[in-house]
Amino acid sequence: MTEPLHIVLDDTAMVAAGKGNVLASRLIHRAHAEAGWFLYAPACALVSADRVRPGTAEHLAALPDITVLDLDLPAALAVARDTSWASAHARYAAEPTAERPSGAVIATTAPETWKGQPVRIIDLSP
Repeated sequence: MTEPLHIVLDDTAMVAAGKGNVLASRLIHRAHAEAGWFLYAPACALVSADRVRPGTAEHLAALPDITVLDLDLPAALAVARDTSWASAHARYAAEPTAERPSGAVIATTAPETWKGQPVRIIDLSP
């Protein structure tokens, strides 16, 4: 059996999904159709995406195979050290945990914003 694939959607990926980005749609479909595919929407990134494209938060939160990650205390402490809540929460969500020992990959349409960051990305740019 292959290792599960954990993917964190950043705010740009969420906006892209709402606009019908084919690659984002494929990720969402695979998370629904295949065992071992998990998608996460960090709450701070979800708020940021909804500010760019109103309705995005409700749309993504309604999808059954996307887990919205709350801003708990450890996440809040990580976010507090950064200037961008959206990217800080996504980066924190991608870190290894007991449930995700290898961490997660960040899906984005703005890979340049992650350059130099200690994360793996999936480029959803058209």
